[in-house]
Amino acid sequence: MKWLFCVFVSVLAAFVSASPELHKRASVSDVAAVGYATLTGGTTGGSGGTTTTVTTLAALTSAVAGTAKKVVLISGSITGSAVVEIGSNTSVIGKSGSSLVGIGLRVLDSSNVIIRNVKISKVLAEVGDAIGVQNSQKVWIDHVDLSSDRDHDKDYYDGLLDITHGCTGVTVTWSKIYSHWKASLVGHSDSNSAEDTKITVTYAYNYWYNLSSRTPSFRFGHGHIYNNVFDNNDDGINTRDGAQLLVENNVWTGTNKPLYSTTEGYALARGNDFGGASNVALVGTFTTPPYTYSLTAVGSVRALVVSSTGAGQTLAF
Repeated sequence: MKWLFCVFVSVLAAFVSASPELHKRASVSDVAAVGYATLTGGTTGGSGGTTTTVTTLAALTSAVAGTAKKVVLISGSITGSAVVEIGSNTSVIGKSGSSLVGIGLRVLDSSNVIIRNVKISKVLAEVGDAIGVQNSQKVWIDHVDLSSDRDHDKDYYDGLLDITHGCTGVTVTWSKIYSHWKASLVGHSDSNSAEDTKITVTYAYNYWYNLSSRTPSFRFGHGHIYNNVFDNNDDGINTRDGAQLLVENNVWTGTNKPLYSTTEGYALARGNDFGGASNVALVGTFTTPPYTYSLTAVGSVRALVVSSTGAGQTLAF
């Protein structure tokens, strides 16, 4: 019996080692534990504040406003054509089966915001991005489900997840980003270096598929992109305008441009599976992020991320 116990312990240890950042059972009090969002005091959102459940656009808009600590739970499907601005010290959490259709979330000039388990689809370009983060600090986006369709031209919708105007301390984890033209833009424009050079973003354990471009497109700042899965996208990670990226243990299929540079963007790539394609990015100098982290072995990433308990709206609240 002793040897059976030893085998069990060995297998368990191997599993934990292979999957060091498995998401735990979800709580409205969870705080960011991965990436840039853990720095400068961490990202706690509305943990410890009031908790409100909303079922309408008007209630959601009112509940997330202001800077007081608060947790806002979305229940059911809310449909509309609007952008909802989230104030500082706020957690916005989607209950199982909830969704926002045509409604985008905006983190603008705010700090300490968590968006988790929220499903957003088909936000029109005239409204804006599905999630837009601008001039904000300490933001954790986790287990979101973002999509539209590719039945219209590329400007019918805007971005799914754009992080611009000098944002710092942003982490995107365990999210599903799919069926869209322009997925995730980091950095506002080629002429915005004065503001955007300070950008810091971590993308980890996300599933990107059926996208045309911006998976992500990264300008000026520093980005750590690890343990993601990219399937059947037209484009790959585009590092540009002096960006410095660290790209580790990601998996690609279905693109011949998994990682590349334009206008002198840089990336240091290690441990990736490019699916038979090539990395043609200029070699960067960003070797170590300013936080601790553990990598899942590249051969285990797909099974972990693309599963019923992996990326997307898979948490229960």
